[in-house]
Amino acid sequence: MGDEVAGRDIDRTEVERLFGARLGEAFDALGCFNLAVFGKTGVGKSTLVNAIFGAQVAQTGVGRPVTRGLVYYRHPGGLLGLYDSEGFETGHSGDEILAALRERVEGTRGLPVDQRIHAAWYLVRWSDRRFEDRQADFVRALSDLGLPVVLVVTQVPTRDGVPHPEALELAAYIESLGLPLRPGGKVVLTNALDDPFTGAPVFGLQELLDATYLVVPEVATAALTAAQILDWERKRQAAKKIINQSVAVAAGVGATPIPFSDAAILVPAQVTMIARLTAAYGLPADRSRALAAAGALVLTGGATMAGRYLVTSLLKFIPGGQVATSAISATVAGSLTRGVGMAWARVCEHALALPDAERDRFLAGNAPLELFRAYLKGR
Repeated sequence: MGDEVAGRDIDRTEVERLFGARLGEAFDALGCFNLAVFGKTGVGKSTLVNAIFGAQVAQTGVGRPVTRGLVYYRHPGGLLGLYDSEGFETGHSGDEILAALRERVEGTRGLPVDQRIHAAWYLVRWSDRRFEDRQADFVRALSDLGLPVVLVVTQVPTRDGVPHPEALELAAYIESLGLPLRPGGKVVLTNALDDPFTGAPVFGLQELLDATYLVVPEVATAALTAAQILDWERKRQAAKKIINQSVAVAAGVGATPIPFSDAAILVPAQVTMIARLTAAYGLPADRSRALAAAGALVLTGGATMAGRYLVTSLLKFIPGGQVATSAISATVAGSLTRGVGMAWARVCEHALALPDAERDRFLAGNAPLELFRAYLKGR
């Protein structure tokens, strides 16, 4: 990668080309988290999925029928795949869904792990106040297929943080059946939306996400972290790991002090870092290239060459404010790269926190560039 640009200044077009390549590689490396969701009509499947993943997957993704009642949606971002049992009921349709699911599971056994189904949520609405034998049989059948099943009671009202007593009673009854539930045979109680009429707050979503992390294979956790919008700390830890790896690469480059005129040699490592951060935060793929182009503007200083921009505009932001005047050392190279990575992570967080329409406007304009520069100066 470094040979593409090492030892010479590079312009914005070349940096954008590198961004495009590295961004695609970063998203591909994350893979896809595949989730199957089951439950009767009205149980709140879409509401729960949207609350955790922040995307109208079934509305914005491309659905591919597996069989009647079972559809696979792949979100455009590519990080989340959803098996949705539309109109699922116990009985005959449940048997059809199991048959289709069995065929799907068996057909993917020879594929890479990131292309298989990684977890199944089985949803039960608390207000139904019952759990039928056929539902228990369905859960066992899912487990027999090798799927880790998380059983979720939905739309649970709470008072002072305590779930409704009948919801607790229902969960205790289900747990008493000894079903192969993950993790640890426990039931997760949730409420995905604030209820303005009863005052019931959102409840249990973090517990459901934590339970899901415990049961999915390691290969799917990076995609799950990028796809979910609930746990920002997990995203930050992923970003921190990427930044630390990039700092080590940059410090290695600077182990033999780099003349200021060759500062552009650091740009490829930073391009890769920014691409990986963009993917790790799960920003919309169709807008990520625009965001990366803003990064290219910063790293190349607009129309100027990368080396000159790095020296005159970025090095002064290194903690302490003083650098050697003749060369960039390993410490300076690492500090510079860390500053760039931390500033870019903040831009990603800012963009991800915006409502969808506002985020699109943000990513389409010069705002990412200006915000990136502001964060660098603050650093």
